[in-house]
Amino acid sequence: MTGIQQDLTSLSRGWRWGHRKLPPHSAEPHHSFGERREFPTDWARSRPARAAREAILRGGLTPLMHRETTMRVDGLDVFDDLEGPVVIVANHTSHLDTALLLTTLPARWQRKVTVGAAADYFFDAWWRAIGSALVFATFPIERHGHGLSDTPAKLIADGWSIVMFPEGTRSPDGWTRRFRPGAAALAITHNVPILPVGIRGSYAAMPKGRSWPRPGRPPVHVRYGRPIQPREGEGTLELNARVAASIETLLDEDATNWYGAALRAAAKQTPASSGPQVAEWRRVWASTAGPRNTPTRSKAWR
Repeated sequence: MTGIQQDLTSLSRGWRWGHRKLPPHSAEPHHSFGERREFPTDWARSRPARAAREAILRGGLTPLMHRETTMRVDGLDVFDDLEGPVVIVANHTSHLDTALLLTTLPARWQRKVTVGAAADYFFDAWWRAIGSALVFATFPIERHGHGLSDTPAKLIADGWSIVMFPEGTRSPDGWTRRFRPGAAALAITHNVPILPVGIRGSYAAMPKGRSWPRPGRPPVHVRYGRPIQPREGEGTLELNARVAASIETLLDEDATNWYGAALRAAAKQTPASSGPQVAEWRRVWASTAGPRNTPTRSKAWR
């Protein structure tokens, strides 16, 4: 066999670096997969880590958020009569969302709140896992539905409140996507309230693909709603629908006014937060406009 024939034979069989087998492990009949191990985050909730996080949030992240964005926060009075733990649920359009929530929470809630983060994104590299766990008190969540851990249950039992984004990932166009029922199931199982939060403007400030907010201090609004307590005998899907409707009302209220949003909610005419069914570029264009920070009159009541 000549050299050319040998080359052609090797090419026809397929070149394999290091003579790696062509079939993937999943196609092998007797391959056994190792058990997935959850990245340990207990250390991030220890007293030294909590002290470090408080210093980072108050001395670094909060001033940074105020410097890079024009924040407006409404509804903080809901915390006056609220006792933890709770499941804090918000819409998700930007990596700014976690920072917005943690820097706007009252101090006593900041000290004992943790964030469920995608294991395949925030915990795929040790340096990112350690950084997010230290700064945001994150713990890994398998958003693809496999390998669900008992960490959230342990955290609630220990008195920690949990921030969850039920859409599972950031919106690609600034509008909300389908809410997954994980947060509702957690609230029902442990009989804790869900605190809905509507966030507007974070997509316009830092959309997917950007690693820093846009220049010019774009406006971002964070609006906390009234806690939603699971009803006796209520199913996961029913509670999940109530939470999604509450966040839609909060977004509508922020875009218009409290009274008009309340009337539309009572009549079940709240505009869908999933946005108009138009071309993708038009959806993105509408989201990049962001909210406007206009002066508001003092409210006689809330």
